[in-house]
Amino acid sequence: MTIPASFIQELIARADVVEVVGRYVQLKKAGANFMGLCPFHGEKSPSFSVSPTKQFYHCFGCGAHGNAIGFLIEHGGMGFVEAVHDLAGQYGLQVPEDDVSPAERARAASQRQKQATLTDVLEKAGDAYRKHLRQAPGAIEYLKGRGVSGEIARQFGIGYAPAGWRALASVFPDYDDPLLAESGLVIVNNEEGKLSEEEAKRYDRFRDRVMFPIRNVKGECIGFGGRVLGDEKPKYLNSPETPVFSKGRELYGLYEARAAFRDKGYALVTEGYMDVVALAQLGFPNAVATLGTACTTDHVQKLFRFTESVVFSFDGDAAGRRAARKALDGALPYATDVRSIKFLFLPAEHDPDSFIREHGAEAFARFVNEATPLSRFMIEAAREGCDLTTAEGRAHMTSNVRPLWSAMPDGALKRQLLSEIATLVQLDAPALSELWASTPGPRKAGGGPAQQQQRRHDEPPNYGDGGADDYYPDMPPPQDYEPARYENDSKPKFQQRKFTGKGGKRWGGKFEEPIEPLRGRGTPPSRPDVAVRLLLSNMAQWEALSHELHVMLCDLPGQHGALFTWLDSQLHEHGVQPWAALREGLRGLEFEPLAERLMSVAEAGPVPEGEEAQHLADAARELASVLDFMLEELLKKQENEAIAAFGKDPDAPNRFRAIQARRLELRTRLRSSGSEIA
Repeated sequence: MTIPASFIQELIARADVVEVVGRYVQLKKAGANFMGLCPFHGEKSPSFSVSPTKQFYHCFGCGAHGNAIGFLIEHGGMGFVEAVHDLAGQYGLQVPEDDVSPAERARAASQRQKQATLTDVLEKAGDAYRKHLRQAPGAIEYLKGRGVSGEIARQFGIGYAPAGWRALASVFPDYDDPLLAESGLVIVNNEEGKLSEEEAKRYDRFRDRVMFPIRNVKGECIGFGGRVLGDEKPKYLNSPETPVFSKGRELYGLYEARAAFRDKGYALVTEGYMDVVALAQLGFPNAVATLGTACTTDHVQKLFRFTESVVFSFDGDAAGRRAARKALDGALPYATDVRSIKFLFLPAEHDPDSFIREHGAEAFARFVNEATPLSRFMIEAAREGCDLTTAEGRAHMTSNVRPLWSAMPDGALKRQLLSEIATLVQLDAPALSELWASTPGPRKAGGGPAQQQQRRHDEPPNYGDGGADDYYPDMPPPQDYEPARYENDSKPKFQQRKFTGKGGKRWGGKFEEPIEPLRGRGTPPSRPDVAVRLLLSNMAQWEALSHELHVMLCDLPGQHGALFTWLDSQLHEHGVQPWAALREGLRGLEFEPLAERLMSVAEAGPVPEGEEAQHLADAARELASVLDFMLEELLKKQENEAIAAFGKDPDAPNRFRAIQARRLELRTRLRSSGSEIA
């Protein structure tokens, strides 16, 4: 999208920088200019000047300066295009786009209108929840018990959702308005027998919960998190994905914490709403939290719009370590030489709230200062389970650390780490660099991003052209394959398991009841179906997958994506669970029938005694193969998107080359490892 320069100049000329800045900073007239406390650094005496004649702001303390658009970018964390649209909307201007068709422009305008309408609905609900809190002694007592003051509750807009099924009907006279369901406030349920006839179709999503509004960087309410007052499950309930809310991109408390990032010098990432509220109460207003999901690259990128230093704070138990490992994957691509990324591990019995209340703010601040740097945590994660006193252990660590190191941007930090890794594995840095350049990465289920980009078996090789596909051109194709039975695939693909008649075999020839076609369907299972079955059968495989694959699966459309998102939340909250426990947790969820149907196939027969390890290994290989197909489709889509952005996005050619390079690396690795290509 290209915005004409003439429009940008007109917008800057029409916008009043004093009015724009004044919405966020208290300004006082001082001669020809206005003065206030700088929002970009902590200060007690105003040194932040805004000039109405020059339409410019400047801080004499930290040097921050710019126009109205620049202020929205720097203070609001917006991108340039988003800032232009936001500022234009404030003055009733329509942003012209040179390379956008009228139909696309109309769709974009409609989408912006829908988003504005949804945030209006959510804001109205938030006002109602805050009014209900004043008349809810149980909720007030709970907040007081957690040490939350009235001032902090007002700052974060905390409210209360009453226990009734349709409390919002008193707030929205048209309770059947589709916007209530689209915003995630109301659930539409047509199941019979669960509700009265009057309530059978619609009821409030949040009932008898303390409500935490989730705001975007502009301060607009885009969703809610609700916390039960007792011990019922789920303890926390988030708004679903909507046109204005995505858990993988939003951070709770970001709007409230932006100024504190600059005052404290860093962002503190925690795991829960109450951590953020309690930390703000106890002197750490720079805290934010992920919304019931693992920390993603989108989260990290958003944080680095506001600060150059991030500290991830996790509990010291196994779940905290798993969450930290996810955060490491998300942070590595942004670990530049000028940024600081650290990992703080509290004692296993504490979260930030309980630790500060028991040991005090100073002790917590010392913990923050002594947090583990990203470089050290990356090394610790890579060497876990590796005996560095043996050649095998050092080789294993070399394999573990390679995708982590490769994910880092080039710079002094990355090169120093190469030397440190080389010393640990008893190689010199040039030899290690040469080794990684000349050999493929290890292929194992759930490896890092570089290990997951394996070629789709339905892509025909270009043998004989002297290019990347000239791999043993005289070798006949492998014989132990048959066409795969995946849905919507038009070409035969490599199939690691065989389907036979009654009494047949699967899992590499080991005896077990055959997998039957899914009942009630005329088509074979899709790739997401197979991934669901394998991951519900062995949840530990989900824990082993890379962050990239987690995002890919959770972003799948429909019930598959919702189910994988739920599975990820279960892992973070309860750890690895067997299918029997997962089945109970699925009761009443919209994707329960999908899981039950797929798992009825997986439970066709027991694994013979003594063959469990082989069964699991073959299942892991099958999962890796299915994910390879899916990841390759994603890479192709990303390539096409990059190509479509040529001429519009200056970074598109670089993005395309990076994706293309990943696929070429994949093909090289497959040729070297002898993986099947059909």
